[in-house]
Amino acid sequence: MTVERAEREQEIMSRLTDDGTLTVSSLAARLGVSEVTIRGDLRTLEQRGLLVRTRGGARPTTLKSILQREKVNVDAKQRIAAAAAALVRDDDTIMIEAGTTTAMVVKHLAGRSGVQIVTNSALVFSAARSNPALGVILTGGVFRAESESFVGPLAERAITDFNTRLAFLGTDGFSPERGLTTRFVEGGQVASGMARRAEETWLLADSSKFGQAGFVTFLRLPDIAGIITDRGLPEGAADALREHTRVLVV
Repeated sequence: MTVERAEREQEIMSRLTDDGTLTVSSLAARLGVSEVTIRGDLRTLEQRGLLVRTRGGARPTTLKSILQREKVNVDAKQRIAAAAAALVRDDDTIMIEAGTTTAMVVKHLAGRSGVQIVTNSALVFSAARSNPALGVILTGGVFRAESESFVGPLAERAITDFNTRLAFLGTDGFSPERGLTTRFVEGGQVASGMARRAEETWLLADSSKFGQAGFVTFLRLPDIAGIITDRGLPEGAADALREHTRVLVV
């Protein structure tokens, strides 16, 4: 059964949001039309600035927003967040940096009391504000919509006013060779600032981030207490990481 153009375009953009990239052949099979038709749809959407055509498919015009990335590897991220939350005690002090996995930690703190959270994440703030047992301090700063985070000098200065037992950081990529990396300098500066003010710093990252490298390295593996990740790591990766820091695989 074929699909009308408007419906095809809606489906294309929905698939692009969820998957990040598309192929002409898979779209043609899914929508029951020819590859020539799909190429025409992609050309129209590109002219409207909604995507960029690639060889054999298409990609988004911009990097995925954090709201899109929340839908990826959800089960693994929830397990990682739950393991991180298990490290938090009553009356604890923690910093939580912006990220899709770090933002889930707050949802697993039900039952804790007196926990003070310092964060630069709008998502963390949104989740924590509904729990009266949690105290939340938002750093302020320049709002970056792509990551739902606050960055810049104001955020960095705010962090220096606090001392916490734990810091939970995210990353765009990590490896034994490059450490923790991010695409944006400002985000790396906030994350490294949190690490300096915490007694223990933990990286929360699903296995898809292993081996990836962002533009900026902001911490080396020996600088953190450990990594919480999932069972999807390549063979030998956990052992390679353990040469530099603790690794908790969930």
